[in-house]
Amino acid sequence: MFDFDREIDRSGTMSLKWDKYKGQDVLPMWVADTDFASPPAVIEALTARVAHGIFGYSRPSPRLIELIITRLQQRYGWTISPEWLVFLPGVVPGLNLACKAWSQHGRGIITPKPVYYPFLQAPGFNDRPLLTVPMMEEAGRWVLDLEELERQAPSADLLLLCNPQNPGGTVFTREELLAIDAIAERHNLVVCSDEIHCDLLLDKEARHIPYGALSPSAAERSAVMMAPSKTFNIAGLCCSFAVIPNARLRLKLQQAMRGISADVNLLGFVAAEAAYEGGEQWLREQLDYLRANLTLIEQAVARWPGVKLAKNQATYLAWIDVSALGLDDPVAFFEQAGVGLSPGAQFGDGQFVRLNFGCTRARLTQALARMEKAILQRSA
Repeated sequence: MFDFDREIDRSGTMSLKWDKYKGQDVLPMWVADTDFASPPAVIEALTARVAHGIFGYSRPSPRLIELIITRLQQRYGWTISPEWLVFLPGVVPGLNLACKAWSQHGRGIITPKPVYYPFLQAPGFNDRPLLTVPMMEEAGRWVLDLEELERQAPSADLLLLCNPQNPGGTVFTREELLAIDAIAERHNLVVCSDEIHCDLLLDKEARHIPYGALSPSAAERSAVMMAPSKTFNIAGLCCSFAVIPNARLRLKLQQAMRGISADVNLLGFVAAEAAYEGGEQWLREQLDYLRANLTLIEQAVARWPGVKLAKNQATYLAWIDVSALGLDDPVAFFEQAGVGLSPGAQFGDGQFVRLNFGCTRARLTQALARMEKAILQRSA
């Protein structure tokens, strides 16, 4: 049994999440890392590697590559070849490289909206038009507006997909992905699918399907980006990978990387290997803990007048609709109540907030109590 109730003081560790509200009575529930210690296997492997004392240039070990291949086969029935793997320092650099590599100047890049904000930034950073397709709430889940995707597709070269979806928590079904892929095929779109949260499924009925595993033709027009970072709380070690079956697309990405994209941190390789080798029991227990945290949030939201939360199938991020409260600045409102949340405007809808519940139950309970007090006073 792993102790996810243990409070760990992150002050003085250069934590982006905690330093934001340093010296203030504000609970940081915003940026997407957790407050859980990484699996013991990861800590032990890093300790041993640091004790070696030399930190020169590195590359992924054959064992890490083997673990990734085995993991994708066992979890998803997806058989990949080692040469399909391209290691990257992060998924966000991968999104920007995708824009450079797989789209032409003047041609649009499509993203869902709301979505993790680097999706909205990457096209502009690379001098490409941003085209957005709304996520709509349907039967309690956030789904992509396929009619709008069909309308936008002729003007684009590339679709940036997020599955599981951040911030909405949707795990796209096979049928939904096939419908997206049919549009991509008709309009010759490359699909870059950010699947960094794929290990964090909270809905036991949901099944993650990597985009490249949909069909041989889907594999040929896509890249799947994954990482152990969210799963095992090692984002600061900067190790991710893209799975790109199509040799032409893979070469274009590698050419776009030249002189620009940094190599993966050698400790990132060590941590990734240890996590995939020895972190599965820890992950199972973390998922159970997060499910119980999500239940607390659902119960709280049910008490809050007008506030809504769609079904959160995956991620430790709750996308909360506070539009009924009539707030000019929802984040400032909750900061005054002592809770620091991510602004919905950053993702594309200013009447939402995103709450990170990858924390101890005691801290989550305290945060929800502060939010509830402020909401009920506002609604009185």
